[in-house]
Amino acid sequence: MKANRIIFWVSTTIIFLFEGVMPALFSQTKDAKEGISHLGYPEYFGIMLTVFKVLGALSLIIPKVPGRIKEWAYAGFAIDFIAACVSHWVVDGFGFFAIFPLIILAILIVSYVTYHKLKAVA
Repeated sequence: MKANRIIFWVSTTIIFLFEGVMPALFSQTKDAKEGISHLGYPEYFGIMLTVFKVLGALSLIIPKVPGRIKEWAYAGFAIDFIAACVSHWVVDGFGFFAIFPLIILAILIVSYVTYHKLKAVA
């Protein structure tokens, strides 16, 4: 039980940092805007994506958020990571930027599985 709680909080914190804090701080930088346009997306898409990422990350990290909202956040992040992998693969070819979202997806899956293990015990 204690190990699951530690694994959940470590994996969820990593997701929170990558998908909540970093987009909130760096989404409006020149490099971030160039990255979005490099992939062929309009600038407003980056702003919309940032808002949803921050809201989703907050819903995962705040314990009092209802489970149904957390489920939507997990699903949204999974779709985001798969879409990021495909976008980078199509535009830049198979490389680190195509693989990295899948690594974060694996961390998200760990968070999701341990979330349900903790929920089943409670």
